[in-house]
Amino acid sequence: RAFSNLALPFFPEKSEAVLPTEASSASAVLDAESAPAVTGSPPPPTDSIQKSGGNITFTAIVAGASLLKKPSVKWFKGKWMDLGNKVGTHLQLHDHYDRNNKVYVFEMQIIDAKMTYAGGYRCEVSTKDKFDSCNFNLIVNGKPIFSALTETKTESQPSVDVWEILRNAPPSEYEKIAFQYGITDLRGLLKRLKRMKKEEKKSTAFLKKLDPAYQVDKGQKIKFTVDVANPDADVKWLKNGQEIQVSGRYIFEAVGNKRILTINHCSLADDAAYQCVIGEEKSFTELFVREPPVLIIHPLEDQMVMVGERVEFECEVSEEGATVKWQKDGTELTREAAFKYRFKKDGKKHYLIINESTKEDSGHYSVKTNGGESVAELFVQEKKLEVYQSIADLTVKARDQAVFKCEVSDENVKGIWLKNGKEVIPNERIKISHIGRIHKLTIDDVTPEDEADYSFIPEGFAYNVSAKLQFLEIKIDFVPREEPPKIHLDCMGQSPDTIVVVAGNKLRLDVPISGDPIPSVIWQKLLSESEGRVRVEMHEDHCVFIIEGAEKQDEGVYRVTVKNPAGEDKADITVKVIDVPDPPEAPKILNIGEDYCSVEWQPPSFDGGQPVLGYILERKKKKSYRWMRLNFDLLKELSYEAKRMIEGVVYEMRVYAVNSIGMSRPSLPSAPFMPIAPPSEPTHFTVEDVSDSTITLKWRPPERIGAGGLDGYIVEYCKERSTDWIPAIYGLTERTSILIKDLVTGDKLYFRVKAINLAGESEPAITKEPITIREIVQRPKIWLPRYLRQTLMKKVGETINIVIPFQGKPRPRVTWMKGGQALESKDVGIRNSNTDTILFIRKAERHHSGTYEVAVQIENMEDKVTITIQIADKPGPPQNVKIVDVWGFNVALEWTPPQDDGNAQILGYTIQKADKKTMEWYTVSDHYRRTNCVVSDLIMGNEYYFRVFSENSWGLSETAATTKTPVYIQKTGTIYKPPSYKEYDFSEPPKFTHPLANRSVIAGYNATLSCALRGIPKPKIFWYKNKVDLSGDAKYRMFSKQGVLTLEIRKPTPFDSGCYTCKAVNDSGEAEIECRLDVRGKEMNSIDKIPSKRNG
Repeated sequence: RAFSNLALPFFPEKSEAVLPTEASSASAVLDAESAPAVTGSPPPPTDSIQKSGGNITFTAIVAGASLLKKPSVKWFKGKWMDLGNKVGTHLQLHDHYDRNNKVYVFEMQIIDAKMTYAGGYRCEVSTKDKFDSCNFNLIVNGKPIFSALTETKTESQPSVDVWEILRNAPPSEYEKIAFQYGITDLRGLLKRLKRMKKEEKKSTAFLKKLDPAYQVDKGQKIKFTVDVANPDADVKWLKNGQEIQVSGRYIFEAVGNKRILTINHCSLADDAAYQCVIGEEKSFTELFVREPPVLIIHPLEDQMVMVGERVEFECEVSEEGATVKWQKDGTELTREAAFKYRFKKDGKKHYLIINESTKEDSGHYSVKTNGGESVAELFVQEKKLEVYQSIADLTVKARDQAVFKCEVSDENVKGIWLKNGKEVIPNERIKISHIGRIHKLTIDDVTPEDEADYSFIPEGFAYNVSAKLQFLEIKIDFVPREEPPKIHLDCMGQSPDTIVVVAGNKLRLDVPISGDPIPSVIWQKLLSESEGRVRVEMHEDHCVFIIEGAEKQDEGVYRVTVKNPAGEDKADITVKVIDVPDPPEAPKILNIGEDYCSVEWQPPSFDGGQPVLGYILERKKKKSYRWMRLNFDLLKELSYEAKRMIEGVVYEMRVYAVNSIGMSRPSLPSAPFMPIAPPSEPTHFTVEDVSDSTITLKWRPPERIGAGGLDGYIVEYCKERSTDWIPAIYGLTERTSILIKDLVTGDKLYFRVKAINLAGESEPAITKEPITIREIVQRPKIWLPRYLRQTLMKKVGETINIVIPFQGKPRPRVTWMKGGQALESKDVGIRNSNTDTILFIRKAERHHSGTYEVAVQIENMEDKVTITIQIADKPGPPQNVKIVDVWGFNVALEWTPPQDDGNAQILGYTIQKADKKTMEWYTVSDHYRRTNCVVSDLIMGNEYYFRVFSENSWGLSETAATTKTPVYIQKTGTIYKPPSYKEYDFSEPPKFTHPLANRSVIAGYNATLSCALRGIPKPKIFWYKNKVDLSGDAKYRMFSKQGVLTLEIRKPTPFDSGCYTCKAVNDSGEAEIECRLDVRGKEMNSIDKIPSKRNG
């Protein structure tokens, strides 16, 4: 780093959108000085996770308060790939200066992210004397399996053999291929590729060898096939150098000349190097086992619990033993961070358990794998008890039964019964029961002492319900004989002719009667016949009217008639049966937002005979079976705004009606719906160009698109001091720029653009000031690139593409001249636009060289530049090569410069010689600048030819100028006597340079003993155990490589312990060395039971 106080952290912004069109972002801040451009301590760099098919933007913010000029920013993928050259459809680089905050903002936007875009990225920021960089990773997940808005069928992509592509590609394309196919470990792949690209000698044993590499998914099978020349040849298959034995997973086949190895149910242990061996010849390959992504089969479900209750989230994944990550509101949950969370695995199922939940545990919980994510919401509510059915006052007769019944909302709540403030103790006559949500107090054989105030108090709640038991005392007065019958009604203080009963309860009505003689009683139900559940019991002084399990059809007017010889009496009793309400109709979903919706419903068609007190609303996810209650207090209105939903998830709603009797059955579910929201307003809405009748606008997509995607944009305009917005185009446009035509010159107009999706329109982005429709005059100016300010050198046959930008409004007229004449050559192309002009020559020739003049003109204003182009080629050969003189071992040559210099300066010459016998040319001198030279160190008695090449900046001439006749080097007559040398004796007796070391190993694991040796000639090696030669024992393998001697003991046992000796012998002597080997059994202490990762 240029200085120590420079920092470039990245701050990724989380995005809750999950559809393929979502956009997420990450940002970076660079503090260019120690001055507080960035306050506080920034968090460490953070990676970013993105759904496949979505957009993501990485932003680097550079504090520019102290910078004199704009800093330079480069984006890289991996270590070397510069993304500045990759800008196109899927990659955009943008930058701008924020004058308010005095910062430079640099953005890298990846559009329609693919799985191959994942990997490591780097951003480098530099100025003249400062530099900083930051690394970050991009993880691209697969597309979601379900999308309620758009269901697209993805075509199956053909499998791509990356190995074959790398083998056939030039080295300059490796980086491009690595970026295209998402290869992050390029260095490791190149090492393997180098081994595979070694030239193989033509095999005599194999007609067709194994491919360099194979790839298979985990759990699938793979076949290795070779063609052998000899059908009777013995074939061995090796895995990592070890011979493979036949088993249920490894199957060997021989079909004619083919030899096949099949591996069933491939696992990660099968990822290895394989060999097929026939005699001394081998065929190599590598198998790569690809582990499939872990998918979530059964997702999490929303839960609602009370404080203190146990919570258990459950999900099922596609692989047993897979690793999952649990998060709460985006923060990873670990056992160390909070002991309240417990994680459990059971095969493919994973559980998150909270034993005692608290209010703080409410939130969104998610489970993530490398192939998916599932989110559920937990609601933790304070305990609140509701009384669905309160106890009612009772009036009973002597020896009758009194039953007080209370129904509460929580079936786990216990309670006590009080009589006049004292706890009721159960006995044979008084019984207390608790079944589900219903609590009962039953008193048999009621006596006057039982008359009191009774209360029920739920345990743990400051709440009680009370009722009064009244004892009905029947007085019998003396009546004279022949008394006409009389009905005496007393209905607990209510209207004497109306009885109210709860559906399902038993109605018992005692009707006192009098008369002498005892009258007969006749019960009739008007307008209908009575059912078998209705019966009458006769007694001396009263009759009893009973309805077992009252139902709605039992409601009506009942007439009781009493008769005796003295007369008759009649009374009408109205029985009203009240019940829970009917279920309301399915609710309707209105006004759907990002995480909320409005629900409306209608009252039930029948309220059960009692006024509806309120409503209870529930919701669930479409694919879930668990309904979650949204309100604990009864809803009085017929609408409700449900919140805290997850955007992009499909939900259903249902509603209950509640009256004083209880809660109705649930309504039918609403139509499935998905919370979505309109996108945010488009960003960076600017005017790009204005003319007398047109305007060009451009903008960027909204920062938040959401689950509803983005259908397009609406562009509108209105005149100043007007409120009527006029569509600029009909329908939607998917582009982020637009050219509006046919505007009136001089009008002042406001423009706005709105983003549209399924949820509706976004807020508009509006121009701050009215735009005047008038051409802006700008003087013509040519911006000549730096490389064109000097002579442009090109080789014959190359393509010339010169782009010269310019400015000027209205559009300038562009002219090209060469040598003072208008450029009208057929093989030279000129293309002009509003902002630049292009000179294009597909195949350059020598006659294209010269001085070109470019002029841009607007009326009487003009700007000109000149460009010099030089088209060169290799030079012609030198002329008139001749031999000037020959003496001793030397020859003097002379020549003249070439007639054709290739339109470039001659930089030198290359002189070569060749013996007449072999005619093999050798370079004597290159880059030689003179036109004469002396060639020395020639061999006497040989004849030589000489040739000369000319050279310019484009290379050597195609041909050379060669001497016509050979030059003979005369012999001087001297006799050469070679010196005599004494032969040196290089023999050396054996000597151990590295001794054997004593070893202690565990039984059952291969062990090796190694030492180093030197000696000339190569010594013979002998190994002994306790002085016994080991050469013929198959348990021992002996190796010798580059002077290193190794003895391998296969799966030693305690009986292999002893003294091992290595002996080396050659003609110059012998040497030996020994060591001690101890083999420990597996029944050692706990420390010895830990297996070593290395053999021995």
